[in-house]
Amino acid sequence: MRAVFRVLGAMGLVLAVGALWYVVSGHTTATVAGESMRPTYTPGERVLLERVEPGEVRRGDVVLHASPEWYGGLPAVRRVIGVGGDRIAQRPGEPVTLNGKPLAEPYVKDGDPSGTGTPEYDVTVPEGRLFLLGDHRANSNDSRYFLTDRSGTVPEDEVRARALDDRSGLVAAGLTALLGLVLVGGALATEIAGRRRLPVG
Repeated sequence: MRAVFRVLGAMGLVLAVGALWYVVSGHTTATVAGESMRPTYTPGERVLLERVEPGEVRRGDVVLHASPEWYGGLPAVRRVIGVGGDRIAQRPGEPVTLNGKPLAEPYVKDGDPSGTGTPEYDVTVPEGRLFLLGDHRANSNDSRYFLTDRSGTVPEDEVRARALDDRSGLVAAGLTALLGLVLVGGALATEIAGRRRLPVG
């Protein structure tokens, strides 16, 4: 019986270490510094993010990026509005258009997709680059204000991670780690109990 529990304990250790490695290596957090992502995220809020590879980012993703030309290279959280090949346009007081069609943006602050002082723009996103906007359009320094530099876009490989809305993977990893620890604990308890029952000569 002790041999069985030893095997289960070893399996539990593998499960626990593997689950913890998945969480630590594949995820990170960032603290929102300003007002640019209200109401989705507020200043001081910590955002859970998953690390992504270039090419995995999609329209609508909220990403953590760090561009040397923007904000002195400091990381910032913004929403992806356009990817390579997309045509993004907007006139002051009007909604953003994506490939000629108005973009539904239920996440913008006060339902205002334009914001005060938004410049008029009409750009095509180069391949391998992203057009980024904050959700608080009246208070976000984003692609609209870097239009002279490659149409205000940033390279995909400057994205470090994206916000994790679906946390089911993390929950599953946590439960797996817990199961592993239970198996390890059971194996240790069985081993200790077995040694206590050994006859003393």
